[in-house]
Amino acid sequence: MTHILPDLVLNDQVGFINGRQAPDNTCRLISILQYCECRNVTATFLTLDAEKAFNRVNWSYAFPALSKYGLEGAIVSSIKALYSNPTAKVFAKGTISDQFTLSNGTRQGCSFSPIFFVLAIEPLAEAIRCQPNIAGITIAQTTHKTALILMTTNPLDSLAMTFQVLADFGNISYYKINNLKPKYSQLTLHQLLYYMKRLRLNMSDGRQLFFDENGDPPAVYDIVNWQLSPEGKLRQVKVGSYDTSITSGDVFTINTSYIQWGTGDHRVPVSVCSPSCPPGFRQAVISGEPLCCFQCIPCSYGEIANHTDSLQCTTCPWDMWPNPTKDHCIPKTEEFLSHEDPLGTTLMAIGISSSLVPVAIFALFICYRTTPIVRANNYFLSCLLLVSLSLCFLCSLVFIGYPQYEMCLLRQVTFGIVFALCVSCILAKTIMVVIAFKATRPGSQLRHWTRPHISYLIVTTCILIQIFLCIMWLTFSPPFLEYKSESNSGVLIIQCNEGSPLAFWSMLGYLGLLASISFIVAFLARRLPDSFNEAKFITFSMLAFLSVWMSYIPASLSSRGEYMVAMEIFAIQSSTWSLVICMFLPKCFIIVFRPDMNSREKLMAKQKNLSN
Repeated sequence: MTHILPDLVLNDQVGFINGRQAPDNTCRLISILQYCECRNVTATFLTLDAEKAFNRVNWSYAFPALSKYGLEGAIVSSIKALYSNPTAKVFAKGTISDQFTLSNGTRQGCSFSPIFFVLAIEPLAEAIRCQPNIAGITIAQTTHKTALILMTTNPLDSLAMTFQVLADFGNISYYKINNLKPKYSQLTLHQLLYYMKRLRLNMSDGRQLFFDENGDPPAVYDIVNWQLSPEGKLRQVKVGSYDTSITSGDVFTINTSYIQWGTGDHRVPVSVCSPSCPPGFRQAVISGEPLCCFQCIPCSYGEIANHTDSLQCTTCPWDMWPNPTKDHCIPKTEEFLSHEDPLGTTLMAIGISSSLVPVAIFALFICYRTTPIVRANNYFLSCLLLVSLSLCFLCSLVFIGYPQYEMCLLRQVTFGIVFALCVSCILAKTIMVVIAFKATRPGSQLRHWTRPHISYLIVTTCILIQIFLCIMWLTFSPPFLEYKSESNSGVLIIQCNEGSPLAFWSMLGYLGLLASISFIVAFLARRLPDSFNEAKFITFSMLAFLSVWMSYIPASLSSRGEYMVAMEIFAIQSSTWSLVICMFLPKCFIIVFRPDMNSREKLMAKQKNLSN
């Protein structure tokens, strides 16, 4: 019955009929009101309500009416079987009445009851449509009248005839109007819109029908997919919806698993010439191919692409580097000689432990300060040299750790001044050995130069020259903290830039000059007849000192980062150890293991043998 009902009932009756909804008549009513306003047509609207409509269907009227629709045979017999001696009970206030027989009305809870009522009420609507004395509203040669909402342009005559038709219809069908609910109104379009904006209807599918401030209903659309059934027929399958009345935010929903593509399955077909380039790659046009055909090329060093199908890669900032997938930049690894680094820890431990060796020798010299081997070689200069050697070991520690501005200013200056003190002490000892030997000749004028203050003057003069060079360096082109980033490396080198390479190499060259003078003088005085002559020891110590720093020059130029700093620390510690070993190891050996040689008798005996 649901399939043939739209063909039996005209479209102005929408209740319980497939494909028709209550908003259809609402839209029709709004259109008629707008037409009346535009054409200045005076119209009256009468709303009617039936009294217990479903319970007042007269079977003796309804069954013959079915034949007027052309319904005969098995269909009518089936309908009559539903209403053959029906019984009912009434449940009220917790009490169930006795069973009684029904004589009219539709069955409660039966899905056919609404259809039966629609077929029973349709003759009333048809009688009003065909009544010439009821003046409807004609739009484009179509006259609009309804049974429950009467629209007429002649209310005086039309209303009387309408109630007459209702009375005649009620006599044969038991249909009765509720006299308390009919309403007569002459509404304008604006008045209707005022109430329509406040209307909110709950639909059978759970959705709500309402109108916004402009009088527009919500946009509701079903998304359908044309699919081929197993029988080879096309069918529409709902796969989603677009509903602006949903307040949860899911206005557009679609279930991709329901979609059937032209390939016959539910997988999305590939419709591009080339697959999308993932992050970390860029598109490169293939010569002779359409623009949709391209190849994916990895981003170059230092570049990223953080979204798919990138046309070009983006260069990372100077202090950042791409991650392995090249889809975002990450901070570069900072490189400097830190205390936690194994290399830094080792060099720091060697520097601290090595600084204790000159201190131990200094303590040994204090204990044996009255012995000839200590007194014969300028005790004060020896002590000053041991202190400077200990400071040479300790100055290597300022090169270890995170480079800071203050450390960059002081570390090379500290190294230069401390080593200048060390080398100037050796130079003073060397010069004093030569002067002392020359002064022993009869009538020599060098006796006045053998006084201790001459050696102090030599040391002070040499140090002041180095201090002057360092002050000029710090004044005009001081060292500074530098962040050095290699273009094709993920490492950020943090180092101290020396500022002026000329000043740095001038300082280092001055140390080489002092060491070279000491080496030449000591080499020429190595055969002087002195039992405790240090010229040989100074010659070997200066030779080792110069060898270490000559090797450092090419090594520093070929290294970078923390290894360049480690090379300088190694040169400082190695050169200092060469001075400690060559200058003081033989003396310590005699003092500790050969005390018999540390006596005035041995010294005089050796001098006597040399004079003979």
